[in-house]
Amino acid sequence: MQTVDFVATLFDGTSNPNKVTVAFTMALNALKKGHSAMVLLMVEAVELGKPGALDPIDIGKPFSPAAEVLEQFLAAGGRIGICGSCMIHNGYTAEEMVPGYEIITAPDVIDLLMEAKGSLQIT
Repeated sequence: MQTVDFVATLFDGTSNPNKVTVAFTMALNALKKGHSAMVLLMVEAVELGKPGALDPIDIGKPFSPAAEVLEQFLAAGGRIGICGSCMIHNGYTAEEMVPGYEIITAPDVIDLLMEAKGSLQIT
């Protein structure tokens, strides 16, 4: 597991668009400041690993639509991690997730958080 400087851990999915938007916005800003970053999808947030899941999320100004933020985040080198156990628990498979998103284990989560210079836990 390649670690990153900043980890935004997200526990809520589409049911809480404010938290989704803030997590991706903060991770994008970490990249803009020169840090490596990952958004870590856990619990219900694993649903956001599916293609197009962020498309309907737009909480309004001053925030950009979540899909736009995701596009900028990925283009700038950001990474998406998906808790594999949470994914399975919520009835999803790796084949349903966006190719390139990283399915990770509990030990990987610990490594990410322990090695990060900073983190944001959005619960």
